[in-house]
Amino acid sequence: MSRSPILTRHSEGGAVPGPGEFHSSETPWHFGDPLSEQRAAATGVIVVDRSDRSVIEIPGTERLSWLHTISSQHVAALPDRRGAEDLSLDANGRVEEHFVLTDIDGVTWIDTEGARGEALLGFLTRMVFWAKAEPAARPDMKVITLIGPGAVSGPVAELLEIDADAEIYQAGSLPETHHEDEPLGFWRRMPPIGEHRDLPVVDLVIPEYVLLRWWDALVEAGARMAGSWAHDALRVAARRPRLGADTDERTIPHEVDWIGGPAEQGAVHLDKGCYRGQETVARVHNLGKSPRRLVLLHLDGSSDRRPAIGDPVTAGGRTVGRLGTVIDHYEWGPIALALVKRNVGADAELLIGSAEPDTHEPISARIDPDSIREDDHVQAGRAAVERLRSGPATPGA
Repeated sequence: MSRSPILTRHSEGGAVPGPGEFHSSETPWHFGDPLSEQRAAATGVIVVDRSDRSVIEIPGTERLSWLHTISSQHVAALPDRRGAEDLSLDANGRVEEHFVLTDIDGVTWIDTEGARGEALLGFLTRMVFWAKAEPAARPDMKVITLIGPGAVSGPVAELLEIDADAEIYQAGSLPETHHEDEPLGFWRRMPPIGEHRDLPVVDLVIPEYVLLRWWDALVEAGARMAGSWAHDALRVAARRPRLGADTDERTIPHEVDWIGGPAEQGAVHLDKGCYRGQETVARVHNLGKSPRRLVLLHLDGSSDRRPAIGDPVTAGGRTVGRLGTVIDHYEWGPIALALVKRNVGADAELLIGSAEPDTHEPISARIDPDSIREDDHVQAGRAAVERLRSGPATPGA
């Protein structure tokens, strides 16, 4: 993507670009005080430039029924002005793509990680065949995000005409985009984030030519400018994974809590027809547990150095996981997401990184016990297997 107009305008006033890769150098990483920016979301509202995301539009009368057959979410009967999170899986059930879709006024809009936009569009285009659906890239459409209670009540919400009772994934047209000769712009309620998962989130998908206009209007209405650092910190605290950063080529949906329909804020519906990778999803759901799980780590903050995405997580000298997003939180200090083996408990003493010669000393870490969700229920498939193994009941027993 090209440099965001918001970063260009505010670069001399304190806006700092991201260091690259998963912290885009083309959008603001922070505006001079990243910890204060996070704190502002707790009681007010912040606005974050996420115009590094890729946007795709899909018109066509069969767009939803077609998407339903090639992805993991149940979207065939998705109502107008509603959205969902969705996945594309490979034949072995591993996550290839994660995206958010919104259907509004006869068009399905998709946004995903900027680096994955071309690959996702290529997949969708190849899978159209004879369906009446026309996926196309929309680089002129940008995403900005509001976080905090002020996103759904007060002057900012009134400006956007957001219903305070709007449900998660509900969407609505923005007041300045009611003209037929303009591209569609809309707001969309997203799952809450923050350490208690109680901070409302609203995305705006808008034409680039009104990006600065909307940014200024939101700030004037009381939103504080914040960078992607704030968004990542609040997302990590809520254990909301990001494709590529918190997943790898082996990740299956169960490992990162992407199971569930829109009502469960998931990306894989368990009651729908066939799709690629469904066998793995069904097998894990009915017979077993995922080999890894996503956890929140608290890192030793005594060093100024931070480990990197993809660094190994070790316990007792053996590798037990992979590090994901690493960020400094305004209350908790350095935190991170990690995919670790399921048998690693909350009391495990973990090290991040390698202790090999000519490398940095590893950083110690602990799993946040609240991030481990034990699921002890017996799956239906496992119960059936056990009944078969135990044989028929003895008459009269």
